[in-house]
Amino acid sequence: MFFNTFLIALREIRRNLMRAFLTVLGIVIGVAAVITMVTLGRGATETVKAQVSNLGSNLLVLRPGMGFGRGGGPGAPQFSVEDAKIIGEQVGGIRAVAPIDEASFSTQFLDKARTSRISGTYPEYFSIGKWKLADGRLFDHTDITEGRAVCVIGQTVKRELFGDQDPIGQRMRIKTASIQVIGVLAVKGQTGFGQDQDDTIVIPLTTFARRIKGAASLKSIDQIMISGEDGASTEGIINDVSSIMRERRSLRPNEDDNFNIMDTRQIAETLSSTTKVMTTLLGAVAGVSLLVGGIGIMNIMLVSVTERTREIGIRLAIGARAREVLLQFLVEAITLSSFGGVVGISLAFGLCVWLSKLIEVPFLFDPKINVIAFIFSAAVGILFGFMPARRAAALDPIEALRHE
Repeated sequence: MFFNTFLIALREIRRNLMRAFLTVLGIVIGVAAVITMVTLGRGATETVKAQVSNLGSNLLVLRPGMGFGRGGGPGAPQFSVEDAKIIGEQVGGIRAVAPIDEASFSTQFLDKARTSRISGTYPEYFSIGKWKLADGRLFDHTDITEGRAVCVIGQTVKRELFGDQDPIGQRMRIKTASIQVIGVLAVKGQTGFGQDQDDTIVIPLTTFARRIKGAASLKSIDQIMISGEDGASTEGIINDVSSIMRERRSLRPNEDDNFNIMDTRQIAETLSSTTKVMTTLLGAVAGVSLLVGGIGIMNIMLVSVTERTREIGIRLAIGARAREVLLQFLVEAITLSSFGGVVGISLAFGLCVWLSKLIEVPFLFDPKINVIAFIFSAAVGILFGFMPARRAAALDPIEALRHE
């Protein structure tokens, strides 16, 4: 009986194809919107996680003054190489430490010139930041000790200054110093904060202090990068580093920290959580279209009951039971909404593939959200189709046969 009811429902839908299409359009848009929002939201979340993770492995960044994490007042003193050395020696669970002094200076090669971000640091910087080498070599502690005028450049600097030329062995000018390029870093892309990581020039800290910045000492470090060992508690490392820095800066117990410690893992979790909340909100807003589509189905089914009142009367008069009439109209409503769900899923798949490439996020196909969207669309058909079906089943056969 159910199969025959389904065939009758298909026949009735086929009799008014345009009306059926317009009826399920709300369901199609609702299902497609929900799936697209959730899928793109998941892709954006994974992109944020990957970009923040790309900054470094178990990375903590120690900075003076206000900022992420613990904060102090403006004008806080900078760090020294000795601070980084003591942290590496006295704090457990640390894999590597790298002091960094950064500034932007004019750079030039032949007739091409631009302003680039210059970082003076130690070799550990590359392992902490997960930098890979594309060509040449990285500088080592011998280069640090001897203060050699060498540098490693990012892909953006290579493209903008050297073009098609091989930069290895070439000498470029940074500010007034002549520096030899010994290595080119592999592409790393943007951070989660929109910064181009490939637009960088990394040189030995001693060279940066003496030849670029003009500082005679190494007591003006902008930040210290700290990489924890796998499985180490970042909270424990933060507490130990904080204690050491408060002692070295002679801070009293009632004084606030004049430095801050940024934990990239916490930032990644916060950004991911924010993205998930936004995705949920957008999905909920898109889900309103499903309710609108359900109301459309209910309206059309009520019209259909009115148009087929005489037919319903004939069926009831020749022995059809009320529950069979109810089932027939309910199956029609479910068929319409389920068809809209299938079309919406197909549309969402195409939209997700296209938009993922357009906004450069990974396309993460999730069967669960597709199944949930389809079940919800069918449930909308049951919910909004029940009232018209019940109205049809409740018709009096005599009154229905009199209907013109």
